Amino acid sequence: QGQLVESGGGSVQSGGSLRLSCAASRYGSYCMGWFRQAPGKDREGVAAMDKDGVATYTDSVKGRFTLSQDNNRQTLYLHMNDLKPEDTAMYYCAAGFGTACYPGSIPERYEYNYWGQGTQVTVSS
Repeated sequence: QGQLVESGGGSVQSGGSLRLSCAASRYGSYCMGWFRQAPGKDREGVAAMDKDGVATYTDSVKGRFTLSQDNNRQTLYLHMNDLKPEDTAMYYCAAGFGTACYPGSIPERYEYNYWGQGTQVTVSS
């Protein structure tokens, strides 16, 4: 069975930057994305990459966050700039196929088959 391992979380001040990484084994043909969950809130989609490598972002992070992927599609990066306190959350990497690879929108949670354990991002004001 494959595995997703996130890294790169931490604590930064408002306006700072972080880069999250998601290393995937056996997911080369899957599509991947990032979700986050703040205390007391539902898990929400942050960004996702479709089968053609095109990224989609939720409105609150557009212009600040950028997705990238290595050439063999086994590591997904989330570059986060101009971080805000409202970005504080546990960030989760997800991988899936089928509808998880459709373009134009961030897939729903149920469309992803595999999840990492999460990495904490804390932004202080």
